[in-house]
Amino acid sequence: MRLAADLKAFEGRIGHTFHTPELLVRAVTHASLSSQTRPDNQRLEFLGDRVLGLVMAEALLGADVVATEGQLAPRFNAMVRKETCADVARAIGLGEVMKLGRSEMLSGGRRKEALLGDAMEALIAAVYLDGGFDAARALVLRLWADRIGAVDHDARDPKTALQEWAQARGMTPPCYTQTGRTGPDHQPIFTVEVTLDNGARETARAGSKRIAEQQAARALLARLEQET
Repeated sequence: MRLAADLKAFEGRIGHTFHTPELLVRAVTHASLSSQTRPDNQRLEFLGDRVLGLVMAEALLGADVVATEGQLAPRFNAMVRKETCADVARAIGLGEVMKLGRSEMLSGGRRKEALLGDAMEALIAAVYLDGGFDAARALVLRLWADRIGAVDHDARDPKTALQEWAQARGMTPPCYTQTGRTGPDHQPIFTVEVTLDNGARETARAGSKRIAEQQAARALLARLEQET
């Protein structure tokens, strides 16, 4: 099977030439375009998630030989979460080569975080099946290198960190409220406010409600830690 020019260029960006090109085509095919003759990337996503996890666990252990399990776990979660996979996908232009159905095309599917994150995991699985574990490890380490080196010593999810801060002071968990939504349906911007029992609050805006909550939590926790 011959690859289209855009996929050949994509192989150059990721540094892996497929011996079985059908695997790459499948990795970038979303369920909205799948058929009996054109399978989608969902099964590859399932496998890629596990391959990414193993590579990342190994990499983080090697990057900090004295870290405890309690320190490594949040760093691991930060590296394999869907948002990080989507960020990596954007960096290599994965959205540009994704094969989507008309409905997803019209709704901005190439920019959707969930679709990008899933496709990134599927790509890892495709490389694993095409070239083996060493090839998949090399891909992940190459694409995640800067993130592994820069991961925070305390990489807890900001919502978890804020909740722990509140509970340590006898407060109820933070409350998150969506206070606004703007933009077109295919590219909305959410405004979220987080509040604590003591009246402290912070607001953030992002392209997904989940990210807005995290950004609001991060901003509030940073301010609270400065004040104490």
